[in-house]
Order: sequence, then structure tokens, then C-alpha cells
Amino acid sequence: MNIKDTLIASLVPIFLGFGFVIAKPAFESFPPILLMGIRFTFAASILIWWFPIPRGYLKKIFIASFIANTLQYSITYTGLNYIEASSAVLLVQMEVPFGVIFAYFMLKEKPTLRALIGITIAFIGVYILTGSPNLDGKFFGIALTILGSAIWALGQVIVKPLSKEINPLALVAWLALFSGPILISLSAIIDGNTINYLTKASFDHWLIAIYIGFFMQPITYSCFYYVLKNNPLYKVLPIVTMGIPPTGLLAAIFLLGEKPTAELFIGGAIIIFGVIMIVFTKPKNEEVKK
Repeated sequence: MNIKDTLIASLVPIFLGFGFVIAKPAFESFPPILLMGIRFTFAASILIWWFPIPRGYLKKIFIASFIANTLQYSITYTGLNYIEASSAVLLVQMEVPFGVIFAYFMLKEKPTLRALIGITIAFIGVYILTGSPNLDGKFFGIALTILGSAIWALGQVIVKPLSKEINPLALVAWLALFSGPILISLSAIIDGNTINYLTKASFDHWLIAIYIGFFMQPITYSCFYYVLKNNPLYKVLPIVTMGIPPTGLLAAIFLLGEKPTAELFIGGAIIIFGVIMIVFTKPKNEEVKK
């Protein structure tokens, strides 16, 4: 990966880790699914006008959007609503082990022995982390966050071929256009009182919605899909994955005042170690793009 792509990739964990954590206070005004609907609607509203309709890809984009955006974000952020952000930002690192598993079954990419050991270590880390007193009695939130990680990994396996055919920003725009209205409608069914939530939300929480919709979403995912288009996944994941935990943890501690426990640090460190073993393993059948 060249210096330009490395710098672009490094923006992703900074914006994502910070945005993931600061979304939690906004749940006081917006239910998680509604906030995600606002996020994608905002992103689509500023991007969609700049790109032509990707004819011939709409069905594939809709399927990718439903899995990678609609389903994943509604589940992951609902899980975040039930647990502390510092715990959630570590649990979502399970995206990488799940990604290896899905790549094996869907893309026939055989994992190395080192990757299999890394997956095992990561799951051990999850077991230790979930023993933290901060997560006592919060199995539902834990399960949703881990399930969301698995669905994100599945979504990226589906999105990757599209990233090679469609402009990265255009892909972000059309994925958001499909998912935004569906998420808002889903929130209206599940949460009700959508108009009431929108009109009574505090100014600070609207600022958070504006950040994650107008800034975080377009910048992070256009950068991610751009780098993913030009480089093999095993080169992109180390930068993106390793940057999110420290960014998210620092934001949770200093912005939200959370106090992570020893179990969280130990379990999180083990998860990250397992993830490092996975992402720094070069697949034998991966072609390096020059």
C-alpha cells in the first residue's frame, strides 16, 4: 500500500471510533434505529446528486445496503444502547474474525493456521471481556453488538465486488439512499412517535446526528471503499481495525466519563491480539495489486 492510500485509510478509524462513541449520548433524544436512519438520509442527501444512477447494479446495491447498512447498524447500535461504549468498541473488533469465516464460506478463501488461532484467541478475549462487572446482566446488548459485527463482516464481503465497479463516493451515496428511509420507517414501527423524537431532540444531539451523517459517513466510507478498491483486504484491515479501539476508548473515557474495568482491558487486549494475528496474515491465494 502506498503512502497516499495509507494516509487515507488512517482517517477511517479516527472518524469511526470517535463517531461510534459520541453516538451514544444522542440516544437520549433519538432511538438507535432512528438515529441511523437520519445518519444515512443526511449522507445520501448531499452525495446522491453528484452521481448518475448505477444502472445494472441497483439490485446488488439494495441487497448490500440492506445487510451492510440497514440490518447491521440497527442491530449494532441497539446493542450499543444497552452497554457502555468502551465495551462496544472492543466487541465490534469481532468483525475481523467473522470476516475470515464468511470469506471462507462465500469466497472460498482458505484461512491460514495462524488466522484460525487468531480467531480462537479473539473469542477467548470476548469471553473474558464479558465477565466485566460493567456488563453484568447485559447479555442482550452484548449479543446484539457481536451479532452486528458478524453482519458487518458479511456485508463487506458483499460490498467488496461493488467497490471495484462503482465510484467509492457513489457507492456510499446509493447504499445510504436505500437504507436511510427504511431505517426511519422501521423506527416508526418499532419506536413510534418519530415526529415527536425529531422535534424534541436537543441541539447537542442534533449536532451529533449532523456529524455522523454529513461528515463521518461520507468521509469514512468513501475513504474505506477507495482504499479497498486499490488494495487487497489484508493490507487495509490492519490500519482500519487497529485504529478504532484506542480512538474509541479514549473518546469513551474522556468524553463520556466511562471507567473501563480490568476485565475489559484484559479481554480487549486479547481480542486485539487475536485480530492482529488474523489481519497480519497474508492469504496465499490473495493477489497483491501493484
